[in-house]
Amino acid sequence: MDGAVEALTMPVVIGDLQGCLPCLERLLAKVERDAPGAPLWFVGDLVNRGPASLQTLRFVRGLGDRAVSVLGNHDLHLLAVAWGIRRAHRSDTLDDILAAPDRTELLDWLRTRPLAHFEHGHLMVHAGVLPAWDAQRTCELADEVRQALGGPDPLGFLKTMYGNEPAAWDDSLRGADRLRVVVNALSRLRFCTAAGSMEFDTKDAADAAPPGHMPWFRVPDRRTADVTVVFGHWSQLGLMQLPGLLATDTGCVWGRALSAVQLAADPAARRVWQVRCG
Repeated sequence: MDGAVEALTMPVVIGDLQGCLPCLERLLAKVERDAPGAPLWFVGDLVNRGPASLQTLRFVRGLGDRAVSVLGNHDLHLLAVAWGIRRAHRSDTLDDILAAPDRTELLDWLRTRPLAHFEHGHLMVHAGVLPAWDAQRTCELADEVRQALGGPDPLGFLKTMYGNEPAAWDDSLRGADRLRVVVNALSRLRFCTAAGSMEFDTKDAADAAPPGHMPWFRVPDRRTADVTVVFGHWSQLGLMQLPGLLATDTGCVWGRALSAVQLAADPAARRVWQVRCG
C-alpha cells in the first residue's frame, strides 16, 4: 500500500484514556497534522480516575463512525455502578456521568461497544486473549457478550459478570460462567498458565509473573500468533511494539503519557505520537 494512502486508511490506535480528555485533544492535534481523518481505534477504559470522564465519553461517542472502541474493565465498572451492581470506589470519577442529563444515551452507547474488533489483520482487545482462541473465535465470543450486555436485560448480565471463576476456558461452558470467562480474558487478563488458566492478583511488570504463569502473549503456540494483537490495560508494559503485538497503555492517568500508533502492514512503518500527561 502506498504510504500516503495508508496514512489515510489505516487506523490510529489510542491507549487507555481513563477520562483524560485534555491529553486526548492535544494528542489528536498531532495526529490530525500527519494523518488527517484517519480512523481512530480506542483500546478501552475511556473513563474513570481521570478529571473528565463525562466529557471524554461524550467526545468519543461524538466521533461517530470514525471511531471504534472496545470495552475495558473501567467501562464495565461504570455500567455495573450505573445499574446498581457495584458501589463506586473512592478513586472513581464517575459521578458526572451518572448525574448527566444524557446519562441514558451515553450508557446505552457504551454497553453496545464490543469486547474485540478485528480488521486489517489486527485484533484489538482491552487486555488479552486466551491461548486457545484465534482471532475469529475471539470475535465470536466477544459478540456473545455484546448481545447479552447490549440487549434488553443488561442488569441480568451485569449481576453475574463478576468473579474469577472459572479461571480457564472450556468449550462446554454455558450461561453466566461462559460469558464471565470471556469478559475476564478480554478486559482483565495479564498472566495465565500455558494451558490458559488466568491469574488476576498480580499487576506487576511482565517479568514478575507468579510461579507457573506467564504474560498471556508469551504462551507458546497461542492461536493469535498469526495476527497482530493490539491492547491496553497493562501500563507497566509501556509502549511495546513487537511483530504481532502492540501494547498501548502508557499510563496517562498516572501522569506519564498518552500514546497513539498508526497501524501498518509492516510493523516498522508504524507511526507514533505521544503527549505528556503530568
